[in-house]
Amino acid sequence: MLRNKPPPIPTFALASAAEVEQQFYAALRRADIEALMSLWADDDDIVCVHPGGSRAVGPAAVRASFEAIFANGAIDIHPEQARCLEAAAFAVHSVLERVQVRGPRGDGSGWVVATNVYIETQIGWRIVAHHAGPGLQSKPQVGAGPAAVLH
Repeated sequence: MLRNKPPPIPTFALASAAEVEQQFYAALRRADIEALMSLWADDDDIVCVHPGGSRAVGPAAVRASFEAIFANGAIDIHPEQARCLEAAAFAVHSVLERVQVRGPRGDGSGWVVATNVYIETQIGWRIVAHHAGPGLQSKPQVGAGPAAVLH
């Protein structure tokens, strides 16, 4: 459940889920753990799943998961083709993440389909969940037919 007290960081209000999302990806590009964590709700049930990773639940686990990623440096990541479902104090964004990667054959792009969930709190909008699927080598087509593997 959400606690009534605001988190110690930040003390600034974010006006929309879109603003949180913009700052989330900017923090990833800078490997700025403090800025990144300031965007999360003050809730023991926040959740994050990285591509191919396990579920991190709670602020300490979410922070540790991003610290491990940032140990390799910043992420050259750019959200594209966001599809947004927004209600009074709740928003779900489905985002195609383009990640610039360096490989043995040079630089290229990888793609990740992610879902970001936001709520409006007493101190503005915050992220409560980030779930990123497995990485893809080619850009997925929007509205393509059913996937080869279904749940």
